[in-house]
Amino acid sequence: MSRNILLIEPNFKNKYPPIGLMKISTYHKMLGDNVQFYKGDLKAFELRIRLSYTIEVLQNVLPEFNWFDIEKEIKAYISSKRLKLLDHIVERFEDNLDLIRSTLKSCATDKLNHTFDRIYVSTLFTFYWDITIKTIEFTKTLTGNLQNIFIGGVMASLLTKEIIEETGITPITGLLDKPNALDNNCDIIIDELPLDYSILHEIEYVYPTESAYFTFMTKGCTRKCAFCSVPKLEPTYKEKIDAKNPFEYVRNMFGEQRNLLLMDNNVLASPKFPEIIQEIKDLGFYKGATFTYPNMLKIAIDNLITGYNDKVYIKEAYNLIHGLTSRIKSKSKTEYEQLLKDSNLLQLPSEKNILINAFPLINVYFEKYRYQGKLARYVDFNQGVDARYVTEENMKLMSEIPIRPLRLAFDHIGIKKTYINAVELAAKYGLTDLSNYILFNFKDKPADFYERLKINVDLGKRLNIKIFSFPMKFVPLFGEEAKSRKHVGQHWNKKFLRAIQTILIATRGIVAPGYEFFEMAYGKDLKSFMDLLYMPESYIINRNYFKNNGMIAAWKNDFQSLTVYDQAIARKLIEENEFSDIESITQNSMILRLLSHYKFDNDKKIVDVEVNKLRSYFDKLIKHDMFIDLTLTHDFEISMKEFKSA
Repeated sequence: MSRNILLIEPNFKNKYPPIGLMKISTYHKMLGDNVQFYKGDLKAFELRIRLSYTIEVLQNVLPEFNWFDIEKEIKAYISSKRLKLLDHIVERFEDNLDLIRSTLKSCATDKLNHTFDRIYVSTLFTFYWDITIKTIEFTKTLTGNLQNIFIGGVMASLLTKEIIEETGITPITGLLDKPNALDNNCDIIIDELPLDYSILHEIEYVYPTESAYFTFMTKGCTRKCAFCSVPKLEPTYKEKIDAKNPFEYVRNMFGEQRNLLLMDNNVLASPKFPEIIQEIKDLGFYKGATFTYPNMLKIAIDNLITGYNDKVYIKEAYNLIHGLTSRIKSKSKTEYEQLLKDSNLLQLPSEKNILINAFPLINVYFEKYRYQGKLARYVDFNQGVDARYVTEENMKLMSEIPIRPLRLAFDHIGIKKTYINAVELAAKYGLTDLSNYILFNFKDKPADFYERLKINVDLGKRLNIKIFSFPMKFVPLFGEEAKSRKHVGQHWNKKFLRAIQTILIATRGIVAPGYEFFEMAYGKDLKSFMDLLYMPESYIINRNYFKNNGMIAAWKNDFQSLTVYDQAIARKLIEENEFSDIESITQNSMILRLLSHYKFDNDKKIVDVEVNKLRSYFDKLIKHDMFIDLTLTHDFEISMKEFKSA
């Protein structure tokens, strides 16, 4: 007997689709189960489930009536519980008025705890604790037994004890890389299964990865870095795993994909790296490789014929068919629209056979008018490569595939020479688009952070390459501090972190190549940068505005007017980043005068032309470069109010 399975990802903002859930979907469909994926507003999902349940009950009560004709009215009543709406619905059923009324009232409040036989909740970063726990608690209302709820992923592996204490559910930790992982007497190894791309079309949320294969060539990492979760998530390093078979499955089921996104955590550590590069080339990702979108309508119809996720592919085929209209010109467009009318495809069909039967004639137009231009293909080792493993040989090998960007780790200043050597080798072999995360708030100092950013700008200029840096704030992996982004590193303080956050808001989280934007955001030298860290938040955000009206000069003057002793006291007070009641923290009139600069109303509308120019520049970068968007951390997206509460 088939089971009803729910896969749910909490409604946080993330860049990559839930690889684990996509494999679990494949697994359950292999077993003949019904699978549903959701990511979005939980109240909206509950309403959707309740509406479906209500219509199913009503169809059993009065099967001769088409309840879908008044679906919107039923939804409005369930959502609001307004009796006027209920009266309006039941007044048309004179012979069954009381029965329909009682049925609707009951369905609007019935428990939904038998909706799903099993529920899987994916987790991601530990600082998404609140929204993840809220999602887990919600799933308890959809099944009658806590043992039917399976929690997995990053947070589940790192905060296992905390999740048990909070929810009463024991999460799955690590990988599903052994038989019988989810069901007894089942030798399927879930971690080796291909991904079910179809579930991504079941939700409104759009991951910015576009057309891409997601796979691994290796698993785990040979390092044991204290700031990294990989040793906990993937404790055993696997120097080569099968990527070809899952790759072929995805190509056949869901169509050729444009780019290759490799999720390996340390691919250069593999002694089989030359073999990995050759396999990547054999898969069609060699230097100069191009891509043409396949006939996605044919793929949708093929899946409808085999009965694979009918609900998704009915909608997908319908949207593709109507999306083609804008590409057809003049007389042919009129003929095409008439064909859709004759095929009963002016509205979303309720039966898939309508689409299947119309496909041969529609496909003539689709093949003629669909976009078939050639696009460049790219390979992205999106977890980055370890500069300490870079050699002349493997950099030469990487130059044989269309890497964009080459992500090199620059986690601390201690690997400065190694990192610079790796960048120089990249430039030597023509890899000119680079990016990296710049870890801060760990054991580094602000000066180290600035130096690493400056090194990238200098290297970009000297080697005539582009290096995009992405500051990434460290958050502890375990314990209470892991549940939010409030952690303050040993060499940092609240004000310094707030200052970096303020800069990132303006630059959208990016440190771009070139001195102009770098110096505008972070200062022309270390002293300027340190001054920025102490500068009032409003002055950082609208630097030119406050520079031109003399307020920054006044702030500097008020700072320099203090004695050395009072400056030390003032710095300590500023580092706490709490200015709501400055009179309560000091009686020193000179220090109070300085602190008054920090009480400026951030909600006041200020037009700073240079800041707007900066934001516009980075917004365009993100919009037009998918790989920059994929690299963005969410530090810059934290609201002012949320961060200030830290």
